[in-house]
Order: sequence, then C-alpha cells, then structure tokens
Amino acid sequence: MSAFILAIDQGTTSSRAIVFDRDGVAVGQAQKEFRQHFPRDGWVEHDAQEIWNDCLALCRQALRNAQVEADQLAAIGITNQRETTVLWDRATGEPVARAIVWQDRRTADYCQRLKQEGHEDLVRERSGLLLDPYFSATKLAWLLEHVDGARRRAEAGELAFGTIDCWLLWKLTDGRVHATDATNASRTLLFNIHGQHWDEDLLRLFDIPASLLPEVRDSAGEFGRTDPRVLGAAVPVTGIAGDQQAALVGQACFQPGMVKSTYGTGCFMVMNTGAASNPHSLMIDGASTGAANAVTVTVNSVAGLTFSTARTAADAEVTVDTISITSASNTLTGVLPGIDLNLINSGFGTSTLTVNRDGTAMAAKV
Repeated sequence: MSAFILAIDQGTTSSRAIVFDRDGVAVGQAQKEFRQHFPRDGWVEHDAQEIWNDCLALCRQALRNAQVEADQLAAIGITNQRETTVLWDRATGEPVARAIVWQDRRTADYCQRLKQEGHEDLVRERSGLLLDPYFSATKLAWLLEHVDGARRRAEAGELAFGTIDCWLLWKLTDGRVHATDATNASRTLLFNIHGQHWDEDLLRLFDIPASLLPEVRDSAGEFGRTDPRVLGAAVPVTGIAGDQQAALVGQACFQPGMVKSTYGTGCFMVMNTGAASNPHSLMIDGASTGAANAVTVTVNSVAGLTFSTARTAADAEVTVDTISITSASNTLTGVLPGIDLNLINSGFGTSTLTVNRDGTAMAAKV
C-alpha cells in the first residue's frame, strides 16, 4: 500500500528531502548545502546540475533512512527557491550556463532603462510584480544575450527555460515533462496573473521566445511520473509550489488578511490578499550601510506584499538604524495596524519593524 510522501525542498543554500507517513510524521530525511558562486559583485549563481545531483542523492538517502522503497510512495511534492533561472538544452538535458539566482542584481540597469521608457505600469498590471532584477524575466533575457548561441538556439526550439521546480521535474521525468505551477510562473514577470497564462506583451517586452516556456499547471495535480530509473519506481509528482507560497499554506493562512513570516536565507512576509489582486505592494530590503552595527531599511516601492532581508556576517550584531521612504506613492491600504516583523534573525539578535495601517508612519525598535 502506498503510505508515504516524499517532499523535495530545494532552497537557496541547501537541498533537503523528507519522507512523511500518512499521519504527517517525518520518518526519514537528508539535507546538504551546496556551493554558491559569486563571479562579480552583485552576481549570484548556482550550478543547476549540482542541485539536481544533490536532490537525487538526498531523495535516495531519505528513503533509505526511512526504510521505505520507492514503490511505497503515494506521491512526490516539490517546493523550491523561486525566481532562480535555469536555461538548458532540450536534447541533452544539460544547462547551457549556471543558473542566475533570485538575489542576483546584474540586470539592475536594464530594469531601470525599462522604467525610464515607461514600461513599469504594464509589467505591474499584468504580472502584479515590480520591475526588478529579483524576478526571472531579465535574468533569462541576460542569458539569451550573453551565452554564445543561446538566442539562436532558443528561437529554434532547442532550449528550455524553467525555475528550479521545473528543472527538477524535467530531470525526475527524464525530460518527458516541461511544466511549472502558477506560484512559480507568477514570479517570472512573464505571467499574466489575471488570465493565468504567459503574457504575449510581456514576452515581447523582454524579447523572450515563447518556445522556451513551460506549461503552467495548478499547484495540486499530477505533473507526471518519475522515470523508474530515478528512484526505482514510477512515482507521481502531484504538487509543486514556490517556497514562500508553500509556507503560506503550511502556516494555515487560508483567510484573506492572514500573514506569515518565515526565516531561511532571507526573512519573507507574505499575505493572503484573497481572490482579488492587490494594487499595492511593499518591498523592503535590508542591507548593511557599511557602518558598524547598523542597517538601513528602505521602502523601495509598493506593488505585491513582499518582505525580504539580506544576511550579514554571522559575527555582526545588527540593529535598525534608519528607515526612509523613497517613493511618494507609498500607501499601504489594507495592512493591519501594528504588524510586527522580525527584521533580523539567525543569531544576530532580533529587530522589529512595525508598519501602521495607513503607511504614513513606520517605526523600528530593537
């Protein structure tokens, strides 16, 4: 009887596989950190092949630790670091370059130029996101322009694009399935969140061939079965969700207005805004000012509710120094009064950021 579920949690700095029984108890797991590549200031890359090799080994190790065979698995689920961009050869299944990670800022100038040309409103209206290097579209555009022959091969249908979930699904199914879910698609700047499809105008704006893109499916549903050679049996993959949306569900934020804040490589707050899209958003980035024991928190813009912080050195005692609002349009309607967000964690001490209902007053305390 198929009584177990295998969960793959592929994060920014490590990968993990966990086997759960039908009561939701973890009966076996394995975890491994992987290498981070920083070729230039502001650039962050991952070896997608290393990520796949690690995930495969960890799945096998978790099954051994649980004393479970692959044919005892009812299903596999995948959650993953979002936005990180992988481009690979459809014929060989090999990446054509390192993956560009969500933290990477190499396309900042490109994003700024698109803003100056007046494209930000279109991007925000269709995708619900800021026009920012954080998201996948400009990373993919960069790869097409800077990897030798990539654009020509993409237009010929020889290459495939995906976020990490899509890449792992491709490898698990031995290239039979090129698909992603709506949560990951929604973080690319290419997905129309209203019509739930890839947006032709956004593809044209970023000059992305549609042939590169995966099929977008619901987060819960069958995505295909693993090749039997992968784990020893053909196991259905029945769930995919980007890590922060998955955490929103995991924290039982099922009602509009409920918020979760979780801590990993970064600190991320996500709110359930209900069925209607929210015209307002908040992106707060914490970064060191260079001064000892200080961090400046800046409200960059308002457009989907996202909260993130950058880590600093483990021996630094970080406190909140100043908060500045850089956009006159920052209005946080609908935000509950007195939301307290843990700004810094991971052993640095805890700072708290309080966002008031109208967005006109923000306070930080240590």
